[in-house]
Amino acid sequence: MFITLEGPEGSGKSSQLPILADWLRQQGFKVHTTREPGGTLIGDQIRAILGNLENTNMLPRTEILLFLASRAQLVEEVMRPLLAEGVIILCDRYADSTLAYQGYGHGVDLDTLRQLLNFATGGLYPDLTLLLDLDVETGLQRRKQSGGEWNRLDAYALAFHQRVRQGYLALAQAESQRWITINADQSFNDVQYALRKALASSLSITAKA
Repeated sequence: MFITLEGPEGSGKSSQLPILADWLRQQGFKVHTTREPGGTLIGDQIRAILGNLENTNMLPRTEILLFLASRAQLVEEVMRPLLAEGVIILCDRYADSTLAYQGYGHGVDLDTLRQLLNFATGGLYPDLTLLLDLDVETGLQRRKQSGGEWNRLDAYALAFHQRVRQGYLALAQAESQRWITINADQSFNDVQYALRKALASSLSITAKA
């Protein structure tokens, strides 16, 4: 099973994901965690370029192609072999991020992006996507206060991030059978429990707080 976590900046995906993975392992599942961009040697190098604050003159088309290159490598090198072995993959961002950030955020044509995504992924899409939804200003403030990596995309204007959030909500509404939206403006434990409940329903197991 292929599961992705999506959401605007500061929604808590990256901190929630490893705990969620450990919980699944305790239920007896084999789990692999990864992230986008990255997850491979090549992908991590691309991630460094994409996040570098010195690359402020990067064009949206360049940004798109770099994300797609990292994703293509991750799919073929890591994801397909593991999925064939029955491993559950938990991925921090995936193709929907391109639609939200470069599509809704930058205003790039969504149909064009979907064609590029099909090429990059070879048609591999998540079975389930968990959207951690959060007010944009709250999320960016969390990012600044966390002391973690503040990258080139974080530094985009507030209006950009607002378009991204609205894009995520539109994507979730359009494909409600795949997406589950979780209110990320709760305590860490409450969000974790909501994530577990969402997975428990799909995997026919019981979630406990």
